[in-house]
Amino acid sequence: MAKDRPSVLQPLQHGTFRNIWIANLVSSFGALIQGVGAAWMMTALTNSVDLVALVQASISLPIMLFSLLGGAIADNFPRRRVMLIAQAFMFVVSALLTLTAWMGLITPWLLLTFTFLIGCGTALNNPSWQASVGDLVPRSSVGSAVALNSIGFNLSRSLGPAVGGIIVAVAGAAAAFAVNMLSYLGLLAVLISWKPQPAPAGLPREAVGAAMLAGIRYIALSPNLGKVLVRSFLFGLAASAVLALLPVVSRQIEGAGPLLYGLLLGAFGVGAVSGALVSARLAEQFSSEAIVRLAFIGFAACAAITAISPSPWIIGLALALGGACWVLALTLFNITVQLSTPRWVVGRALSLYQTATFAGMAAGSWLWGLAGEQFGISNALLASAAALLVGAAVGLFLAIPPRMILDLDPANRWKEPEISLPIEPRSGPIVVSIEYRIRPQDVREFLKVMAERKRVRLRDGAREWTLRRDLSQTDVWIENYKSPTWTEYARHNQRLTHADEVIGDQLRNLHQGASVPWSGA
Repeated sequence: MAKDRPSVLQPLQHGTFRNIWIANLVSSFGALIQGVGAAWMMTALTNSVDLVALVQASISLPIMLFSLLGGAIADNFPRRRVMLIAQAFMFVVSALLTLTAWMGLITPWLLLTFTFLIGCGTALNNPSWQASVGDLVPRSSVGSAVALNSIGFNLSRSLGPAVGGIIVAVAGAAAAFAVNMLSYLGLLAVLISWKPQPAPAGLPREAVGAAMLAGIRYIALSPNLGKVLVRSFLFGLAASAVLALLPVVSRQIEGAGPLLYGLLLGAFGVGAVSGALVSARLAEQFSSEAIVRLAFIGFAACAAITAISPSPWIIGLALALGGACWVLALTLFNITVQLSTPRWVVGRALSLYQTATFAGMAAGSWLWGLAGEQFGISNALLASAAALLVGAAVGLFLAIPPRMILDLDPANRWKEPEISLPIEPRSGPIVVSIEYRIRPQDVREFLKVMAERKRVRLRDGAREWTLRRDLSQTDVWIENYKSPTWTEYARHNQRLTHADEVIGDQLRNLHQGASVPWSGA
């Protein structure tokens, strides 16, 4: 039913999303131009292969280190304000980088410092932007919106590096840095004009440290999300070799210069746009795991061809294949996280996904740079191709879950109980005890459901969960858990989603007592 297939362009019907998307497209264009300038300037400043590879690592490392902090901030502060602060910070850093390069004061380590700081701004900005997607478009359009974001970034990737190579060749790296500085202005203007609806008054804001721990706990107790993080780390670790070592590959081609490097990156971007455009059709015909394995294997071919081919034309075709596989894998990872996570924790879940991906990219950029220095560029790229094939085989044990749209809106079943004693938000601990009466023939099924109940309780913030059986009345089972304060108890209950209600319904069906067990679900 192709006619019923939602268009990847459908999210652009929503005005605010469209405006931010276009401004992000311009900003991404500037960032890619800046990346070409930084990588090529490093090759002019030093002959060290590992320092050249560290340019990529210096952008990836802060996203690995600070994305979780950015996710906690995105889930607890107005996302528009967070994005404004991040964009303003990157504008200032880019201005300082431009000035330093223009005055001829740049050094290898100073260049890495500036790119690291820009990466810090990205780590703060990205979770808020990606978490805002679900607020700007309907949940049914989230997959298209994520794919559209990939198209936008990779559309700039297809043109930005080539333009960056021309700018560097004609006017120098400082001019590329200046273009990036100016590219932030449009996004700043759009964010200033965006007036989102204020969030309804609710519970007090979580402390940032507690919010970060809550995000880690949610991922740790969500097995499907854990599989995504492992696979995204492996993909980033192995695939980063191509982009990290491409400046050196380009420089080794006879008669090459920054323009060829930009054109090769452009070929990668063209492939990425093509991959994003066909991602929806592939998702209809193949499972998520099949697409991810295809991406691993295709990128392995890209790395191997880049390692052994002397022809820039063949390398360009290989990079186009690699770009398509890159965007297929990362878009599918992102969509899986978005559709598997409720709104209260989506910023932190996305940030942990980014942390895993960019941890792989940062470690890989450093690792493949050292390998290239010690064993040669071709051997390093062939080793990364072998690592990608291993990553595809890991899917036999850690398969990506099937793509589905869950109802993760709050269930809103819980009502604050009437209490006889005066209580403050910080009062606690709160101890909850729930009694079930289960027939002997239902005990096995009951224990199976309660194992899932335990996971959801702990995932949403409960502490010290236990299940006990009454020895004098063997059909009586008692569930206990604690919340440290009244506020955390209320927060725990408000995190229950419609998808989680299935567990409560199963328990009520198994319960044989005269009264329905109260459990908040």
